[in-house]
Amino acid sequence: MTDIKRMNPLKYRSIFISDVHLGFRGCQASLVLDFLQSTECKQLYLVGDIVDIWAMKNGVYWPEAHNQVVREVLDKAKRGTEVIYTPGNHDELFRTHLGADFGNVAVREEVIHTTADGRRFLVMHGDAFDAVVQNGKWLAMIGARAYDGLLMLNGLVSRIRQGLGLDYWSLAGYLKHKVKNAVSYIGNFETAVAGEAERRQVDGMICGHIHHAEMREIAGVAYCNCGDWVESCTALVEHHDGRLELLRWTDAYPQPASIEQERFALARAG
Repeated sequence: MTDIKRMNPLKYRSIFISDVHLGFRGCQASLVLDFLQSTECKQLYLVGDIVDIWAMKNGVYWPEAHNQVVREVLDKAKRGTEVIYTPGNHDELFRTHLGADFGNVAVREEVIHTTADGRRFLVMHGDAFDAVVQNGKWLAMIGARAYDGLLMLNGLVSRIRQGLGLDYWSLAGYLKHKVKNAVSYIGNFETAVAGEAERRQVDGMICGHIHHAEMREIAGVAYCNCGDWVESCTALVEHHDGRLELLRWTDAYPQPASIEQERFALARAG
């Protein structure tokens, strides 16, 4: 970790990240690490699919950058950050440890988060609202492999654009939001999540799963999706007054730069 980021971190009350997919070749681990090293918070929520066990069934891929992300999370826990891990479908193996506390890391199926301004949010990964995952796991895994292939191509496009000095752009995200069925799926998922929040009589829901960062009101409740660190590189953060905000980390760091350039870019973005 760079000392300058420790000396001048972005400080939030709570941070929510999901769909990091460590162990998958499309994971933007360097950006995840950069984000974690550049921020401090009281509570860090890992909202599922942090580790991609599905991807590793086809061969283990675990470079040093992925180790560094894990170490950074554990270091935060040691320094007093409360880490809450709500596993998803890609890391469902960790659901065998629901209710366990490993040091300052709590593994839970779901939790209620209360913001500084008193609002109550149900936090969970969100695969429970995905009819394909719940009713046809074999079909979901076939779809995941096709999607993984698209994300691998996405990484190639990203490296080419980086070599040309262009900003980060997600081919996978672009295609997903151009395909009618994908747009319909996202809308149905969001409606189902909002309906559950209303049924539970909470103010909103915070989830991940569909790799589509969003924060809006649906049927009188707040729908918040923290996005992912494969396509969009986003996080949901809570400020100390309870205000929620979506951060797109690639807007702050569009391409690799020196530490001084990075901090200057971050100051401008903030």
